Order: sequence, then structure tokens, then C-alpha cells
Amino acid sequence: MTTITHPRTEPLQTEPQPIIQTFNLQKAYRTGFWMNRKVSSLKQCSLQVMPGETFGLLGPNGAGKTTLLKTLLGIAKPTAGRGFVLGKPLGDRNVKQKIGYLPENPYFYDHLTGWEFLEFIAGIFQIPAKVQRRRIPELLDLVKLDRSAAKKKQMRKYSKGMLQRVGMAQALINDPELVFLDEPMSGLDPLGRYQIREIILSLKQQGKTVFFNSHVLSDVEIICDRIAILAKGELICEGTMDELLGTSSEHYQVKGKGGSQQVLQDWVADLDFQAGQWRGRLQGNAEDFLRSLSAMEATLLKLDLVRPSLEDFFIQQLRQRDMQISR
Repeated sequence: MTTITHPRTEPLQTEPQPIIQTFNLQKAYRTGFWMNRKVSSLKQCSLQVMPGETFGLLGPNGAGKTTLLKTLLGIAKPTAGRGFVLGKPLGDRNVKQKIGYLPENPYFYDHLTGWEFLEFIAGIFQIPAKVQRRRIPELLDLVKLDRSAAKKKQMRKYSKGMLQRVGMAQALINDPELVFLDEPMSGLDPLGRYQIREIILSLKQQGKTVFFNSHVLSDVEIICDRIAILAKGELICEGTMDELLGTSSEHYQVKGKGGSQQVLQDWVADLDFQAGQWRGRLQGNAEDFLRSLSAMEATLLKLDLVRPSLEDFFIQQLRQRDMQISR
């Protein structure tokens, strides 16, 4: 009797699917007294966001950032193109239980306390009272909002930072897989920005996907895995920080001590020379500079390759686009 054996097959390793994906998304509005003029807010917008990513959408005022975000949320319908969120077509009601959203200018029932407002939002999501009693204190601690103030103080008496923290808490009340934040750091002082940034980083550690718009480029550079730049409705670039800014550049930051300040000025731009130590940006050939240090009896303490900042890159991209349009 012949026994037939079958080779063991390993389970197929499937690639993770994008949690957000759009294809040639367009949005146009009619305006004017007779509604006979069409304004394009989004033009051929195609992007994708992978699970667990923190994705930053950048652009000047009027670029279409909020329109894109509202289209992804199903608040606005696209004029053309298609997209998917959590594997479902845009506007699908079944995904809303898995999404959190903080608008740029949220409206709160300001006669309620922060705690009452969170209970109200939890009720909309049909979260059981038992879960609410655990979830609300956890969220207040996460967003650094005093529990006592949240219970006793009406939101009409809250500062901008306190309201933003309540808004962040309501966006997380349903423990969403995907969180949309529209200008979450707008109008906050440095401490408030820092606290919101830490909240976003904690969401990242939990494996949640965060999609947010922001003008605060220094925070975006710290937080985001990938970014895209939107200008006048068009995506002009998309990628990781290393892909867009590069892992290094031809510029060096130098630091040293001793030597002649007069000679160093020929080699180091933005030279800061204090108490015998100096720093600045190297201009010229690095090898020739190192030889010149020996001749002037100076010691090199630090030599680092640097890359352009996100702000420099952002402005450069907008200028290049304007130049292309004007040709």
C-alpha cells in the first residue's frame, strides 16, 4: 500500500493593507451669487496610510487639508475619485465606531462639565456605564486634565488648553483604531503643544494610526512617520522624513576650541566664537579645513553631517511649485 504524504505548507504571509487609501480624489464647490463658479479644493489626490503610522498632512492655509480630512471622514462627499478607510468605502457608517475625530474648531456644550460631556459622547457610542466609569478617568489622566475640575467646572470656564484636552479625550472615548486630528496644536502655548505631542506619541506606542493636519512643523518632524504636503488641492510630495529630507547632506556643523577667529571666519559660516570655543556651519572642503586647524593650532571637538529642517524643505517645495506654475 502506497502512502501519499503532502508537504507541510506554511501560512501565507500577507502584506499589511493600507488603513487609508485614496485614488484621484477630487472635491469641487460651487460658489458665487448664482452658484455658477466652481472652485476645486482637491485635485487628483492619491495617498495611503499604513496601520500604526502617524501621518502628518502639511500645507498653507487654504490648501485643502481640512477638506481632505472631512472627505476621509465621510462628512464631505468627493466630486470624483474614490477612497477607503479601514477597508470600507468613504462614508461607510460601519467604520465610524472605530474612528476618533478632533475638529480644528470643536463645539462643546459649554454648560456641561468636562466629565458630563465625555459621558454624553460615550452614550452616543453606546459604551456601557461600567466601562465609562473606568474609561473616563483613564482619559482624563492621559490628557492631563484634573479629575476634580472635570467633574465640577463647566466648560465655559475652561482655558483653550483645557478645551483642547477635553476634545482629545472625546476623540479617544471609543478606543478607536484610527484617530483624525485637525490642527490639534492650534492656539496652544508651548506647554500645551508639548502635552498634545506627548499624547500623540502615546497613541503611537499603543499601535494606533494617527492622521493629523498641523502648521507646527517642528512637532511634525518629531512625531510623524510619514508626511505629505498639500498645496492648492494638490499633493506635491509624500514620504518618510529620511526619504524627503535625506539621511544627511553635504553640510557639516562644526565645534572646536582655540585657533584664530579671523581665519575661522573664512571656513565657518555663522561663526559663534566665545571663551576660546567656537561653532558654526562648515563652508568649503572638509579635508582642507581639518588641515587648516592643525596650522592654526585649533582642536576640533565635533563634526556632524546635518540635513535641512522640515520647515526649510516645506518652503522649498512650495516655492518650486509656484515657479512651475508661473512658467
